[in-house]
Amino acid sequence: MTRRDCLKTLGASATAVSFAAKAAFSTDLLDPKKEREGYIDAHVHVWTSDTERYPLAEGYEKSNMNPPSFTPEELFHHMEGTGVDRVNLIQMSYYGFDNSYMLDVMDRYPGVFSGTAIVDPFGPDPAAEMKRLAERGCHAFRIQPAHSKQPPETWLQPEPMEKLFATAQKEQLALSCLIRTDALPEVDRVCTIYPEAPVIIDHLCLLDTGDTHPVTDEHIKRLTTLNKHKNLYIKVGAFYALGERTPPYLDLLPLIEKVVEAFTPDRCMWETDCPFQVVNGTYEDSLALIRDHADFLSQSDKDKILRGTAERIFFD
Repeated sequence: MTRRDCLKTLGASATAVSFAAKAAFSTDLLDPKKEREGYIDAHVHVWTSDTERYPLAEGYEKSNMNPPSFTPEELFHHMEGTGVDRVNLIQMSYYGFDNSYMLDVMDRYPGVFSGTAIVDPFGPDPAAEMKRLAERGCHAFRIQPAHSKQPPETWLQPEPMEKLFATAQKEQLALSCLIRTDALPEVDRVCTIYPEAPVIIDHLCLLDTGDTHPVTDEHIKRLTTLNKHKNLYIKVGAFYALGERTPPYLDLLPLIEKVVEAFTPDRCMWETDCPFQVVNGTYEDSLALIRDHADFLSQSDKDKILRGTAERIFFD
């Protein structure tokens, strides 16, 4: 099963799940003057059912939105009591290159959110758009082979894709990669050309999401050998889609240990990938795997993975 298949299954399940915030969340969480020292979730998607105000991108229909919405208020309901007080939002594919909803959410709750936007690499001036969005609080930009219109093996060869790395290096804006191991050689190549560009690999590079990407020594090595690039970071999460896909996700600990050992906690950051995490699991389930069960990590290591690394990339 691919991650896409997995998300389709989860999406179908979500139609029977209510994401409504049935309990009030702490107003302290939303206080813009609050000094934030809690955990940081490095990867959450938000969207609204209001498609009149926020139209969907070409190719998407309202029926594609599962759950029908996942607003910041619905997210806060799941965060309540977990110790998470900041979140890096990821532009949702439903909106294509129009980041308006995510930006409005960030403006609505200052101090709570950072953003990872999506720009059209083939647009009129992607570099200018990245700088404009950075001024709005987007410190990272998501890229994937689908944006380059090339297969994973050559996905960064089009000149517009490589120019994103040039801008990332110059402006110190991160590029967040939604890829599998077959796309890593291109990341390796371009990171060598632009060694100061911050680059993030999402979701543990989607290892163990199906027969074509199993957790084998070979596949793990494809990822861990990229630790030579000192500005390459790993998001540790999307546990609902990996391995046995069942809380408490203990089967993923050996993989996580190898990845953290290779990249160090200073270059690893925890993520939930909500709302998908909370369809057949809970927000707490994801957090607990690192906080409570990763015994190979010291408390200092956990602090870096659960807060410090993401704070440097998304909130400094």
